[in-house]
Amino acid sequence: MSSIGYLNIEKIKPAIGAIIHGIDLNDIDQYTLEHIKQALLDHQVIFFRQQKLSSASQATLARSFGQLHVHPVYPSVENTPEIMVLDSLQQDLRDNELWHTDVTFSETPPLGCVLQAIKIPEFGGDTLWSSSTAAFEQLEFDLQQQLFHLTATHDIRKSFPLERFAKTAEQRKKLEQVFEKNPHITHPVVVNHPETKKPILFVNEGFTTQINELDAENSEALLRFLFQHATQEEISLRWKWQVGDVAIWDNRCTQHKALFDYGDAHRIMHRATIVGQRPTRDKLYLDTV
Repeated sequence: MSSIGYLNIEKIKPAIGAIIHGIDLNDIDQYTLEHIKQALLDHQVIFFRQQKLSSASQATLARSFGQLHVHPVYPSVENTPEIMVLDSLQQDLRDNELWHTDVTFSETPPLGCVLQAIKIPEFGGDTLWSSSTAAFEQLEFDLQQQLFHLTATHDIRKSFPLERFAKTAEQRKKLEQVFEKNPHITHPVVVNHPETKKPILFVNEGFTTQINELDAENSEALLRFLFQHATQEEISLRWKWQVGDVAIWDNRCTQHKALFDYGDAHRIMHRATIVGQRPTRDKLYLDTV
C-alpha cells in the first residue's frame, strides 16, 4: 500500500493496475481528482470498490477528464446518451472477448473510459487489461526501431461485422451508415503518450487489420506476434468484478478484454467514454533510435 497525497493506493502489478481505497467518487474535490488523474497516469487502470454511481454522477466523473463520446453502435442509458449500456441479455457481447483498445477505428480514439459494474454473474465475467507501454518496452531494440517507421490500418468492420450485428434489414441499413461515417483509418504502429511521452505499441486484435508498409503475408505474421506479445500475463491483470465497482483506464496505453464465460447469466455494465486526440509519433524520439 502506498500514498499519493492522502490516497491509499494498492498496486496490482508492477506494469499495470492499482486499487484506490477509501474514496467515494460521488463526492470528490478538485484536489482529490488531480491525484486520481496522476494515479491513472502512473498505473494505467485504477479501480474503486463499492461506488454505485448514478448515471448522472458517472457522466460527471468522466466529464472531469474531458468531453464524452457517444458510441455509434451500442445503446445508452435513457436521458444520458453518454453512458453506454453493455447488457448481455440485450446485445451480442462476444466481440468484447477479444483484446482491443477502444475505438481505434476513429481518427481520435478515446482518452479513456469510466466503467461501472451494475449487474454481475455469480461466476465469470472478469475483465483483463494489459499495458501497451510495457509491451513496447519489452520488445527487442531492433524491432522497436523497425516499428517506429510503420503505420497500420484500423477498421470498425473487424469487430462489428454485418453477419453478427445486422440481423434485420433495418439493422443492416443502420450499420452500413455507421461504416460510411467511420471509414478505415491509419495510425502509427508506435505512438507517444501525450502526457507521459512514453512510446506505446498501438496495434490491437480488435481493429488493426494491416501493416501498411508490408505485404499481406508479412503483415499478418508481424501482427500475430505483436497481438500475442502485447497481452502476455506479465504485463496484464485480471479483475473480478463486484456490483458497484468502478474502473477507470487510460485507453491511450492499454488494451482490454471482457470474458464471455458466463453463459446465459445476466451481466450489465455502464461505460462512459472520454474523447481523445489523434495518436501521434514523436519525431524527436524517432530520430534517436
